[in-house]
Amino acid sequence: MPDTLIVLRHAKSDWTGNVPDFDRPLAGRGRRDAPAAGRWLADNAGAIDLVVCSPAKRARQTWKRVAAELPSQPEVRFEPRLYDEGVGALLDVLLDVPAGPKTVLFVGHNPDLSMLVERLSGGECELRTSSIAVVDLATKTVRATATPRG
Repeated sequence: MPDTLIVLRHAKSDWTGNVPDFDRPLAGRGRRDAPAAGRWLADNAGAIDLVVCSPAKRARQTWKRVAAELPSQPEVRFEPRLYDEGVGALLDVLLDVPAGPKTVLFVGHNPDLSMLVERLSGGECELRTSSIAVVDLATKTVRATATPRG
């Protein structure tokens, strides 16, 4: 299991189109906020070894904009269990992370991400769009939270 789990809720999505939830893109605000989240991660999170991202369009678009702000590019896996499968599925994904990565970033959706942080830390967690929580898995504490805006 990694030492640190970072969770990033996708940036603000566009609700104006008549598309299925899975295919909703980022809204203008989301396209502006995602790079700010990337800059925050670059300045505060240290090296990220593995990214596990929901395959939903808004999550993939968020990751693309976040990644552009990072000094190095970690391995990325698109994981269907990060889309609307519940906190139990997210815990399973975390347990499935192979030995090696010290810091893992999940890019996904609420309420599952907030519930995951709460389950791991025992504290309350509200993740708005583009919000980040950094969880120390050894101590089961949230080391940092942020909601960067572009």
